[in-house]
Amino acid sequence: MAHSFTQEYFQIPVVTRAYTTACILTTAAVQLEVITPFQLYFNPDLIIRRYQIWRLITSFLFFGSLGFSFVFNIIFLYRYCRMLEEGCFRGRTADFIFMFLFGGIVMTLFGLFANVFFLGQALIIMLVYVWSRRHPLVRMNFFGLLNFQAPFLPWVLMGFSLLLGNSIMVDLLGISVGHMYYFLEDVFPNQPGGRKLLMTPELLRTVFDRPEDPDQHHLREQQEEPQN
Repeated sequence: MAHSFTQEYFQIPVVTRAYTTACILTTAAVQLEVITPFQLYFNPDLIIRRYQIWRLITSFLFFGSLGFSFVFNIIFLYRYCRMLEEGCFRGRTADFIFMFLFGGIVMTLFGLFANVFFLGQALIIMLVYVWSRRHPLVRMNFFGLLNFQAPFLPWVLMGFSLLLGNSIMVDLLGISVGHMYYFLEDVFPNQPGGRKLLMTPELLRTVFDRPEDPDQHHLREQQEEPQN
């Protein structure tokens, strides 16, 4: 059984596996009182004045104590992160990591001006938004109550947060950043006079992507060219 679990675990795509594991371990550490949420939350003053740089990362790893909210977020994180990584980002680990970096940096900049302490949920909403826009014809069912097409999913999740009495600031942040990425990556390059603005650094490709033969490289370049 242990061998089967290990085998299944390592079949999860690397980015999904690493991020989901980090979120679960962070929550476990809080539950075991090894660390506290006060050591994790996003605080620009502590980051700048006391050099607590780790908060730039840990603010994306904590979804609250064990409970419904944590389970809900982990399920959505695992599901949509994996579907993106195995779908439109298959064989493009560097591009997927670059999307995470783009989202994380933009959300952090927004966080400087908004009263947001944890950014992980916004990152999940961003993943959901990008997936939903790239699969516009998929029919969704939310808890057996609502039927709708995929592009409405981020807005349904925001409405659900509102019903639970949570602030929708984080949801709006995730939707906004997700739309920025989608527009810059999928829409603008295909407009007349448009071009690709988000370029994955070659360093990331060297580290995370397997070497391509010339035919595969040419095919990837053709896929990334704007369609007129």
